[in-house]
Amino acid sequence: MVAHWRIIALFFIHALAVGAVHTRIPDLQEMMGLSEAQLGLILVGQPAGGLPMFLISSSIIERFGPRRVLMVMLPVVICTTALIGLLLHPVAMFLLLAANGVGFSLTNIAINVEADRVEAATGARIMNTCHGVWSIGFLVTALVGALMRGVGVSPAWHLGLMAPVLIGALFVVALPMAITPERPHTAQTKRRLALPTLATMGLVAFGLGAGLTEGAARAWSIIYLRDSFEVAPWIQSLALPALVAAMAAGRLMADRVLDRVGTVPMARWLASLAIAGLITVGLAPNAGLALMGFVMVGLGICVLYPLMLSAAARIGDRPASQNVAAVTLVFQLVNLGAPALIGAVAQGFGVRFAFTILIPLLVMTVVTAGQLQPKGAARTTP
Repeated sequence: MVAHWRIIALFFIHALAVGAVHTRIPDLQEMMGLSEAQLGLILVGQPAGGLPMFLISSSIIERFGPRRVLMVMLPVVICTTALIGLLLHPVAMFLLLAANGVGFSLTNIAINVEADRVEAATGARIMNTCHGVWSIGFLVTALVGALMRGVGVSPAWHLGLMAPVLIGALFVVALPMAITPERPHTAQTKRRLALPTLATMGLVAFGLGAGLTEGAARAWSIIYLRDSFEVAPWIQSLALPALVAAMAAGRLMADRVLDRVGTVPMARWLASLAIAGLITVGLAPNAGLALMGFVMVGLGICVLYPLMLSAAARIGDRPASQNVAAVTLVFQLVNLGAPALIGAVAQGFGVRFAFTILIPLLVMTVVTAGQLQPKGAARTTP
C-alpha cells in the first residue's frame, strides 16, 4: 500500500509542476503582446524540446530507474516554469518551454512506468486512479491560477513561489521510494531507441484525439472564454478547472466502472460524449453553456489517454517503458505542429472554430477502440 500512495502522490506533484504555467498563458500573451498565431508558434517549444527525449527515455529510465529520473528532471520542469514568468520574452519563453519539454517527457514516462510496475507487482489496477489524482492536482493548480489572476498577482510571483514548495514535496515523497521490479516481457535484448511498432501505432490512433483535445483545452480554453464572451477574468479562468474537475471525477470512478462495463464499450461511449462536448463549445451562445461543454469534454476524454498507456505497457513484446515511450513519441510528433495549427486556425477563424477541428480525431477514437482489447498470449492484465 505504501508503494501505491507514493506513486499516487508523485502524480499529484507532477500535475502541480506542469500545470501552473497553463493558467497564466493568457496573461503572458498580453504582457508580451503576442497574437494567437505567434503564441501558437511559441507553444511549439515544449514538444520540440521533448520530442528527442522520447526516443531515448526508455534507456534512461531502465538504467537509472523512475525514482532517480523524477528527482533530477522534475525540478527542471519546476524551475523553467518559474523562469518563464520572470523573463517575459518570446525567445526566452520558447527556449524555456523546450527545456521544460525535456523534463516533462522524461518525468511523464517515468511516473507512468512506475505506476505500471506497481500494478504488475501488486495485481491492483491503479493507473486510472493515478491519472485521476493527476487531474486533481491540475485542478488545484488551475484554481490557484484563477485566484492569482483574480487578485492581480503577477505570473512571476505566482510561478516563482510555487517552485521551492514543489521541489520540497518531491524530495519528501520520492527519497524513501523502494525500487519496484519492471514488468516481465519477451524481448531477448533491449533496444536503445523506443521506436513505434504496429501495435503501438494502433493504440496511438485510438488515443490521439483525447491527447490533442486535452492539450488544446489546457492551452486555449481560458483564451476562448476571454475572446468569445464579455465576462470577468475569474470566470474566464473557470474553463480550465471545469475541464479538469470533470476529468478527475471520471478517472477516480473509472477503475470500478470499467470492470463492470468493459473497456472497449466504455471508451466508445466516452469518446462520443467528448464529441458532443466539442460541438457544444463550438456553438455555445454564452459562457455558462461553454463551461458545460468543457465539462462534457473532460468527462469524455478522462480515461482515454491512460487506457492507451496501460494497453501499451501490457503488450509484452519488449520492456513496458519502450512501448509507453513509443506511443508518447508519436503524440509529441503530432503535438509539434498542433499548437501552431490551432493558433493559425484561431487567428483566421477564431478560437471557437479551432476546437471543432478536433472532432474528426475523436471519431477515429470511436472507430479504433477495439485496439484496447488484449490480443495474443504475450499480453497480460495487471
